Amino acid sequence: MALTLPGLTTATDSVTAQAATKTKVVYVSKLSKKQAAAKAWIAKRESGGNYRARNGIYYGKYQLTISMLHGDYSKANQEKTADRYTHHRYGTWTKAKRHWLSHGWY
Repeated sequence: MALTLPGLTTATDSVTAQAATKTKVVYVSKLSKKQAAAKAWIAKRESGGNYRARNGIYYGKYQLTISMLHGDYSKANQEKTADRYTHHRYGTWTKAKRHWLSHGWY
């Protein structure tokens, strides 16, 4: 489906306008190296780092409950939701890792 906007004169302009309407949402986590390492460690144990991993009601790289993701399974939402969850429950990723080591989950 071609997108046409006022002022477009060529097919190339139309394709460029169409591409411009498709934006990719990127989430950038502002973690220290130590926190990022703990986050990566948890992701490796939870899902092998797979954003599509599924285990019952748990989904994604951090095995969050499906309800926590509110239907948005994108990488950006998984990263943002995991950071938010960890911050509220444990305070830091290193504390979450410590919990994981003693309980086998975070």
